[in-house]
Amino acid sequence: MATTLLHPGLEDVLQNILQAVEEAGREASSVRLIAVSKTHDAERIEPIIGAGQRLFGENRVQEATGKWPDLRERHPDVELHLIGPLQSNKVKDAIALFDVIHSVDRPKIAKALAQEMARSGRKPRLLVQVNTGEEAQKAGVLPGDAAGFVEQCQEEFGLEIEGLMCIPPIDEESSLHFALLAKIAGGLGLKELSMGMSADYETAIQFGATYVRIGTAIFGERGK
Repeated sequence: MATTLLHPGLEDVLQNILQAVEEAGREASSVRLIAVSKTHDAERIEPIIGAGQRLFGENRVQEATGKWPDLRERHPDVELHLIGPLQSNKVKDAIALFDVIHSVDRPKIAKALAQEMARSGRKPRLLVQVNTGEEAQKAGVLPGDAAGFVEQCQEEFGLEIEGLMCIPPIDEESSLHFALLAKIAGGLGLKELSMGMSADYETAIQFGATYVRIGTAIFGERGK
């Protein structure tokens, strides 16, 4: 049996998640931690894997394809999540590498995903990104369009949508956005809620997050 090594950042986050889950009256298994490894190389990722973490998140397909194939060869039980925007010309690579894609956000991407999944036979799990703050510079469908888009993904493209993802505006109370995302997901009967990062994941758990995406609290500041 492999020895699980201690990693202070990871241990602190896991303990905080457990406490937040207990305070929310939820089961410990209902929240899964995604360690966001964007901008970090294999040398920094390996100790986190060695400490027992198996879910990792990347923002860019190109960056991920440069470091994760070798890592996954050594650690085949790792689950990789794409949490950043997906461009249509990266769909083939994304489906080949990722187990879960959190950023389905427009018909063009949904159609490309459906076509490549049919061609390749690989079917990563899918979440729709909702732009809860309606920010012009941010990806995601508008809250008012989310139900129609999820229905289009399901009925027109034959995609199975498991849940929703959001990234609240940095200058607004995140709990309002988590509550909105949970309400939309509940109305659509979707079980997965990808919300909460290093600064607000405990709040996200109170509002029903099933995935929390944490980078800085585990890895430290980027580039350090």
